[in-house]
Amino acid sequence: MNTLDQLRNGQTAVVVRLNADGSNRRRLMDLGILPGTRLQAELKSPLGDPVAYRVRDALIALRREQAKQIEIELEEGA
Repeated sequence: MNTLDQLRNGQTAVVVRLNADGSNRRRLMDLGILPGTRLQAELKSPLGDPVAYRVRDALIALRREQAKQIEIELEEGA
């Protein structure tokens, strides 16, 4: 299974599962990252961490460790 940290700039994917728990899971859910949510990788910092993702018309930044907790499925043609 792919995880969000593997998404390249411009690629789009759909969230399949959150593998976080506790306050980390709550934070991701509060940001709108839920199963079925469409995400797009937008901007990568110069050192590659964090990465900005487009989520429900908002741009959010996640660190690599957080992105590894989000299982995704690439969209067709992505």
